[in-house]
Amino acid sequence: MRRVSYLQKLTESGVVAVVRANSKEEAITIIDAIVLGGINAIEITYTIENATDVIKEVSKNYKNTDVLIGAGTVLDGETARAAILAGAKFIVGPNFNKDVALICNRYQIPYTPGCMTINEMVEALEYGSDIVKLFPGGAFGPKFIKDVKGPLPHINIMPTGGVSLDNAREWISMGAVAIGVGSDLTKHAKTKEYAKITEQARKYVEVVKKARSEK
Repeated sequence: MRRVSYLQKLTESGVVAVVRANSKEEAITIIDAIVLGGINAIEITYTIENATDVIKEVSKNYKNTDVLIGAGTVLDGETARAAILAGAKFIVGPNFNKDVALICNRYQIPYTPGCMTINEMVEALEYGSDIVKLFPGGAFGPKFIKDVKGPLPHINIMPTGGVSLDNAREWISMGAVAIGVGSDLTKHAKTKEYAKITEQARKYVEVVKKARSEK
């Protein structure tokens, strides 16, 4: 099943790059820099103008590669369907939405909704979410994952928001299946220093790899 394949690639990557940009051109340049640094899971957010077109073009650019292109900040079923038809292989939202869950199940696409409470996480699991996004991660801290896994040992959690190179290792060691990284990874786009984005990506890949080897 392709859903299983996409989930495997997502978890193997260990880092999901959350891309926000001021234009289609800037988004594509940022993505190319991130991929060059070794991160293979890219979340193109719907805060980018013409995000569906970006997803379509980038999906075409990285066709037949190990790079997994997904869509983020997806708030409704219509947006989810548009993203999937454009080539998105996973869908991420800041919240849980039943319509999005149903659309993703229909197309066999992983859905990672943002959750803050145990109730929200359990509901997401009941609607087929294989990975739950702890958002905003910075409001809780890495130990929260360990606490949640007490009553829910089977849950897969990906923190996003507040994740940095300083705490990435701890998130993984506490049980995060992957980490979502945005501004700390792409901040150099403001000054068009894309080589620094590539270097930052390499650092994240190395930190996650090391943290996983220590578990």
